[in-house]
Formats: sequence, C-alpha cells, structure tokens
Amino acid sequence: MRQYKKILVPLDGSQVGEAILPEVEMLAKAFNATISIMRAYHAYVFPGVDATEAQVAATREAEDYVKGIEEQLKSKGFDVDSHTRYEADAAKAILEHCAQYHIDLIMMSTHGHGAIGHWLLGSVAEKVVHHATTPVFLLRAAK
Repeated sequence: MRQYKKILVPLDGSQVGEAILPEVEMLAKAFNATISIMRAYHAYVFPGVDATEAQVAATREAEDYVKGIEEQLKSKGFDVDSHTRYEADAAKAILEHCAQYHIDLIMMSTHGHGAIGHWLLGSVAEKVVHHATTPVFLLRAAK
C-alpha cells in the first residue's frame, strides 16, 4: 500500500482552489501526512506601475494567503508548511516544488473547463497531470 507522507496542495487564492481542502484534511489525517501549501504567483505590471512595487505587493499577498491557510490547518492539528514561488508558469512551479521537497501526492481542484477552454486558456491541472511523476488527486470543483 502506498504511503503519502507529504501532500502538496497548490492554491491560487480562489474558492475553487480551496475546494480540495476537506479532501486534503481527510487524507492527511488517514496517513498522518504533512500538508505542504504552495502558491505560485507573478506580478503583472502595467504601464506606469513600478515593477518593484508590484512584485513586493504580489509577494506580500501570496505569503499572507498561504500563511492564513497554514494557520487554519494547524489550528485543526495538522502538520503544515507553506511556500510561495515567484513563477508565471504555475504548473512548472508545482512540478519543481515536488522535486525539491520530495512530495508524495499532489492534491488540487480544477475548474473543469471543457476541451475548448483547455485549448484557449491552458490548464494548470492538465499540465501537472501530464508531466508529474508524483501521483495527482484532482477534484472537479462544483460550478
């Protein structure tokens, strides 16, 4: 039987992303696993906006977000760590994080866009599933 000791939960700050958390709690409890919360982020800079200020603000927002989720899970008794990665390609950041921190399972929600949505927008979940060497648990969030 496979043992999942370190579960990565990539979050994007949305309710859809957070829909995976009850499932994560259930599996983390069953396997006595550490939960690793991660947020990939990027500062989008518009003309007239200082790039350094935008990056500092994006970093602060990402760090505050993951720390908030970390605190919620720790208050329930879970072993949790949190990370942010400055990377525009979220799938790449997730895969690199898995390799760096020896992740046993990736758990994430997906918006569940159809084929046209994937073709037009791409899908972080789809890219992760296709390139991960780590097992991936996907939850299609309710619309």
